[in-house]
Amino acid sequence: MTLPAVQPMTVEQFLDWDSGDDRRYELVNGIPVAMASPSWAHQIIAANFTRRFSEALDERPPCHALVEAPIGLADRDDICHVADIAVVCKPHERGQKSPPEPVLVVEILSPSTENHDRRVKVPDYRAIPTVQEIVLVDQNHYYCEVHRRQEDGRWLTDLVRFPDARLRLESIGLDQPLAAFYANVEMDDSDE
Repeated sequence: MTLPAVQPMTVEQFLDWDSGDDRRYELVNGIPVAMASPSWAHQIIAANFTRRFSEALDERPPCHALVEAPIGLADRDDICHVADIAVVCKPHERGQKSPPEPVLVVEILSPSTENHDRRVKVPDYRAIPTVQEIVLVDQNHYYCEVHRRQEDGRWLTDLVRFPDARLRLESIGLDQPLAAFYANVEMDDSDE
């Protein structure tokens, strides 16, 4: 028996689509592609980031953090990435379905997604005019890369390593020790 052909979707159709299962999907060239389930470490780190971001954003309404945020591209109606966390600085509107315009995007890297995150998502995120910073987070070591847009349009990358190093995010006014984002996660001590 053959399966029916999958019809390509637009981003709007994808955001309205219900897969009927509990899996997470991204839209790639118009086709929903299942994402791997995140590890416990990934989930804890994401929760730590979201909590720290929410605290920093309390003083910056209407900015807020979104978990598993759909990120679309202005020039492509067949791609919708799903970022682990995104910060948006526009008020929430009831019934809003369009992808947000983030100022900050966070991707927590896993062995199965790291190459795609670095080679596909980071360049796509850099093309979004509102994005000021992109953070790539290692889930096994105290390590973050902060890609920061400069006033002249160039991007600079800061490497933040070790538990006592400071993670500074200019886009949301956050300055915290890296260990705060890895709280309650057993880390590989070989890199300290």
